Amino acid sequence: MPSDASPFTLRAAAGLPTSPGPLANSTLIVIDAQVEYTTDPLALTGIDEALLQIRHLLEQARAAGCPVIHVAHEGAPGRPFDPAAGGRIIDSVEPVDSEPVVLKKLPNAFAGTDLAARVDDHPGRPLVICGFMTHMCVSATARAAIDLGYETVVVSDATATRSLPSATGGDAVDASDVHAAALAALADRFSVVATTAEVSDPRK
Repeated sequence: MPSDASPFTLRAAAGLPTSPGPLANSTLIVIDAQVEYTTDPLALTGIDEALLQIRHLLEQARAAGCPVIHVAHEGAPGRPFDPAAGGRIIDSVEPVDSEPVVLKKLPNAFAGTDLAARVDDHPGRPLVICGFMTHMCVSATARAAIDLGYETVVVSDATATRSLPSATGGDAVDASDVHAAALAALADRFSVVATTAEVSDPRK
């Protein structure tokens, strides 16, 4: 039987935070902001706007002395995400100074990498996660983070994804719907989901 009750999140029901804390007290993680996602066949819907928001987050984090960790998917030479081609980090959001880059092979950025060790270099800080793709590596990393005991914030307008074929034989699922569904699923329990403005608000 359908329920007449309004939708709610498990986070809210459990009394867990549903809004972000100060960016200055967090660790910013930028996932897979790579050239591969700017060109077909993997060009993402809304990537230009998302990159502007990632750049803003980076500027705010650096100004506040917030740790920044970049993650990049490492493909084989001549294949998607080749480090010398599509695997390069996009110029506008590339690392500066000593910001580390964690190379990964799987969607979950903690799997088979030293990301957890780098996060633990700055203990007690929530992880502010942005990058690509919303439903894939961003989601997988945020979901894994809860198992490792980390609090996470996923920045909704600093992520993006692409349209997908239906898995049930219907029409293709538009990128906006994939993006919204992925964020809604994360916000139910795994992460606080917030905009760049909410995360970087200097009044927090």
